[in-house]
Amino acid sequence: MSAHSCVVSAHAKVNLLLHILEREASGYHGIETLFQRLALHDIVHVDVGTSARELLCDGPAMPAAGLGEALENLAWRAASAYASTAGWDTGWRISIEKHIPVGGGLGGGSADAAAVLRALESLAPTPIGEARLLAIAGSLGADVPFLLSGENLAWAWARGDHLLALPRLPVVPVTLVAFTEGINTGAAYAAFAANRAAIRAARMTSGAETTTSRVYETQAFASWPSVRALAANDFESVATTMHAGVAETLPIVRAAAGRTGGIGLMSGSGATCFFTGHDGEFSAATLPDGARVFHTTTA
Repeated sequence: MSAHSCVVSAHAKVNLLLHILEREASGYHGIETLFQRLALHDIVHVDVGTSARELLCDGPAMPAAGLGEALENLAWRAASAYASTAGWDTGWRISIEKHIPVGGGLGGGSADAAAVLRALESLAPTPIGEARLLAIAGSLGADVPFLLSGENLAWAWARGDHLLALPRLPVVPVTLVAFTEGINTGAAYAAFAANRAAIRAARMTSGAETTTSRVYETQAFASWPSVRALAANDFESVATTMHAGVAETLPIVRAAAGRTGGIGLMSGSGATCFFTGHDGEFSAATLPDGARVFHTTTA
C-alpha cells in the first residue's frame, strides 16, 4: 500500500454481559459490559488526498435499502472528526465491504468507524495520538473505543470509553441469528428506563430497596464457564416486547447454549441473538421467518 491508502479489518463484537447503569442528568445511560471480539469482520479501504470526500458501501451484508445518508454514517463521522481534530484539510474515499449484519447489536457501524480512525492515524502527516483518538471514539458511541482498541476481550464501563483489557479466552464457535430489522438503540434505552422506573416504584411501595451497582472479580472473566455463570443482557427484558423475532429466537439460542454448555444471549440493544459452542442439533428451520444465520468464531 502507498502512503495514501490503507486497508483495515473491522471486527464485529458481542456483549457477553451488559448492565445498564442509572440515567445521568444529561439523559445518557452509562453501561458496564464484557466485550468479546468476533472473527467476522467488514473490510474498510481508506484513501486520502483525494479532491472530494466520498463513502461507498457494498458487500453481502448490505441491506437492500442501503445505509442512508453518508453524512450520518459512523465511518463518515469518524473521518470528519479526525480531520477536524488533526487540522488536516484532506479529501478521502472510504470503501466498506459489509460482512457484519447491519443494525443488529454486533457493532458493525462502530467497527467501521474504529477502522477509519486507525487508518487515518496511520496515514496522517501528523498523527494525533492515542488519547485524542480514544476521545473521538468515545464521542461516536459506546462500542467504538473497544473496537478501536484491538483487544480481544475487555471489560468496559461509563460510556464505553473506560476499558480494562482481559486475557483472551480460548477460541470457540459462535452462531449468530440476525434479522432484517434491528432495534433502535434510543428506543431500547427509553423502554428499559421506563421498565426500571415501574419496577422501582413497586419495590419502594413494598419497602424493598434497589441497587444498580455490581462488583466482579477479574477472575470471573478468566474462563468460559465462569463467564457463562454471569452472562446476561439487561436489554433482553424489553427487547422481547419490542421485536417478535427476538422473542421467538432467544429461547432457541438458549436451548442450543444449554446443549453446548455455552452462552446464549442477545447482543447489545439487539436484535441479533447468538450462542457459543458447536450444536449439531441447531436448525435454522426452527427460526422465525426473516432470520438469517451466520457462523463465525471468537477472534
